[in-house]
This record gives sequence, C-alpha cells and structure tokens, in this order.
Amino acid sequence: MTFRDPLNIVVLVSGTGTLLQSLIDHQGSAYRIVRVVADKDCPALERAGRAGIEALTVPLEGDRDSWNVRLADTVEAAAPDYVVSAGFMKILGAPFLDRFGARTVNTHPALLPSFPGAHAVRDALAYGVKVTGSTVHFVDAGVDTGPIIAQKPVEVVDGEDEAELHERIKKVERRLIVSVLEGFHRAGASPD
Repeated sequence: MTFRDPLNIVVLVSGTGTLLQSLIDHQGSAYRIVRVVADKDCPALERAGRAGIEALTVPLEGDRDSWNVRLADTVEAAAPDYVVSAGFMKILGAPFLDRFGARTVNTHPALLPSFPGAHAVRDALAYGVKVTGSTVHFVDAGVDTGPIIAQKPVEVVDGEDEAELHERIKKVERRLIVSVLEGFHRAGASPD
C-alpha cells in the first residue's frame, strides 16, 4: 500500500494540546487530522474545534476493557491510517491495541528506553543526565516499551528546572512527530 493522498490521522489528547497544535499547523499533503479524541474535557478539544476538526470525548467510565472498546470504536469510525497519542495520559489496553497497536505512535519526553513513564523529565534530572530528549515510538502493551521510530537529543542545561527542560523537549517533540508522519507518507509506509 502506497500513500499518495495525505495520511488520515486520529489524535488522542488529554491536556492543553500544544503537540496537537503543531500537528494542526503542519498538516497538508503528508497527513490530515480527521478526528481528535480525548478522555476528558480539555483545552486540546478547543484547539481542534477552532481548526474545524471533529473533536469527541470518550470518558473513562466503567471498566477499562469496555472503555478501550468504546475508544477503539470512536477511533475506527474515522478510518485512520495512523493514531497519534499526543499527551494522552491513559494507558491503552488490549481491546484498543488489538485494532490499532501497529498503527499507534506516541511521543515521550526522554530517550527511551531510559526514563519511561509519566515523570520522565523529573526522573532524568534526578538521575543527573547531561543529555535527554524526545522519542517517537509505536505503542505496545507496556509503558513506553514499543519499537522506537525516531529520537532527538536535548542537552540538559546546568541549573535548569523540570519545567524549563520539559518545555525545550516539547519544542523538539513537536517537530519530531511532524517529521515522523511526513516520513511515513514519503516512504509510503503501510500501517500493516
């Protein structure tokens, strides 16, 4: 399968949506966002709305498996080529990954496999690393353990606090995910 048309992307969000905004700002011939899905009401949904992108919420209600099924159904209805987890702060379970695991990419604010999990920037600073960075990887059943697609280093500045470092990593992360999606399109990468 070769992609001549833009890739259809569904973006999963939970927060402010700065990564989503970068994806919105750079969509075009390589990819287009066909739906944004959140687990809760958040500013990212407003960003999607301002861009004219359908935005839906699938709140975590009931058991995790049934939520993963509802989430997968909502994503599947948009017929995406790829799913991008952009600051989506929920672990995706088997009912979702069985349908989209090979097509779901995530960004992470560290150079995996170092510092997986929700506190990567804080953990990197506590460890005393001189270089950290951003990783784009496929999502699997583990926490930030899926195959790595791309990485970009970010040097740690002496005296920098967690918020300052995280903001610098986010700038790199925003460019890196766009570059990955553009690369998928250029390569005609099949999600299968």
